[in-house]
Amino acid sequence: MSGNRRKAFVVSIALVSGALLMTACQDSDKAADTGAAQGSSSATASGDAATPSGASAAGGGQGTGKGSGAAGKASGATGRGSEEGAGSGADTGNGKREPVGQRCGANDISWNTRSETQAGGYILISAKAKPGITCVLPAGLPTVAFGSDGTEAGPAEQAVGEQITLSGTTTAYAGVNPKSSNGDGGKELDSIIVAVGDDDADPVSLKVGAITVDKPVVTNWHTSATDAVPFG
Repeated sequence: MSGNRRKAFVVSIALVSGALLMTACQDSDKAADTGAAQGSSSATASGDAATPSGASAAGGGQGTGKGSGAAGKASGATGRGSEEGAGSGADTGNGKREPVGQRCGANDISWNTRSETQAGGYILISAKAKPGITCVLPAGLPTVAFGSDGTEAGPAEQAVGEQITLSGTTTAYAGVNPKSSNGDGGKELDSIIVAVGDDDADPVSLKVGAITVDKPVVTNWHTSATDAVPFG
């Protein structure tokens, strides 16, 4: 990881930790703001509901025509938004365009971890797209870091894996060995920071239980959990 990207990732880790401390205060503020917003919204809705009735009585057909035109414009804007949201797509040669899958970010994914006993013990990370999302995990290692200093896991495999499209029930797996050294050293931690890649702006903190971290390694993404064992 380059110096700038490493600094950015360490800053992201600090932000994740800070966000956990601020959650309680934010929930209290949101409750107060929600009550005020609902009162304001109700008053606005009542005022708006009266306006079309008056305009219809005075203008009749003219008011209806304008309303239809506005609805048409809104419909056209929605269509353009749908096309843009799907991506520009790839030309298939028959006048149609196939949508190009977007790259996954950590916040597009439902995460899970569990401890395994193979290979001296490791953490199995599973990643599944959230409902309604289709995205692509790029070939290569997930970015896994430990502690406030951002100690990063190195590669457990020599070859780079293949990209995986996540959608529906498709699940990707990666195995993390938090301690690949033979010594007694290391630091005790109970969570890991995971991102899809070095430039993922929204890394997530995942609880893993008490672990000793020293020269950690991680596998590529795999579609089979048995292929994600970090041997050696």
